[in-house]
Amino acid sequence: MKRYFLTGTDTDAGKTLISAALLQRAVLDGHTSFGLKPIASGSDVTEVGLRNRDALLHQKYSSGNLGYEVHNPITLKPAIAPHIAAQEAGLSLTCSSLIESCENGLIQTADYQLIEGAGGWLVPLNDKETLADFTATLDLPVILVIGLKLGCINHACLTVEAIQQRGLTVAGWVANSVDPDMEAQQDNLRYLTQWFNQRDIQSLGTVPHIASIDPFDEDSLKQVSDCLHWPD
Repeated sequence: MKRYFLTGTDTDAGKTLISAALLQRAVLDGHTSFGLKPIASGSDVTEVGLRNRDALLHQKYSSGNLGYEVHNPITLKPAIAPHIAAQEAGLSLTCSSLIESCENGLIQTADYQLIEGAGGWLVPLNDKETLADFTATLDLPVILVIGLKLGCINHACLTVEAIQQRGLTVAGWVANSVDPDMEAQQDNLRYLTQWFNQRDIQSLGTVPHIASIDPFDEDSLKQVSDCLHWPD
C-alpha cells in the first residue's frame, strides 16, 4: 500500500478536488483506493448527523463501501479553523488523539491511501501542535496542491521548505488553475516547474480551469483525473 498526505498552499488551492480525482484515477487504472479526511470543519446537519462535503467525496471515490465515520472521524459544523471549531464543540484536539480517531481509516488496506489535510500545511490542532505534527508522526510522504493564483510561487516554495525541514519527502506536486484570470499564469507555471525540477520533485499533473465542474459527477470529475497521475 502506498500512503500519502495531501496538503495545499492555502485553503482555496483545490485540495479536495485533486484528492477526489486522484482516488478516481487509481480506480480507473485498476487499483483500489481509500480517502481519509481526519478532521473537517464546515459541515451540514443531516438526518444522519453532521456531514462534510469534502469528506463525502472521499467516501464516494474510495473503493469498497465503508461508513462515513471511517473516512471522516472528526466532523465539525462551523466553517472556521478546525482547532477553533473543535474548541467550540468542546473537543480537545491533539496529534495523538487525532491519530487515535483515525485508526479505523489508517488500518484500511488499499493500493493507494490518501489523507487530506485541512487548509495549508501548518493548520493548528491546538496551541502547540499542527497537522504537520500529525503527518510527521506518521512519517508520510506529501503531495502538494498549488492553487495557481497571485502569490502561488512564494506559498509553494515556503510550503516545500517547511515540509522538508520536518524531514519529510515531497512526493509530487499538482498545479491547479483556480483563477482563470490570473495574469502571466504560464510564466508562473514555468518558474514552478523549473524550481521543482531542480529539487527532483515530480509533477503529478496540471489541471486547467474547468468551469462549473461537479466533483460528485464521475464523468465531470474525470476531466480532472485525466490530467493527473500518482507518484512513481
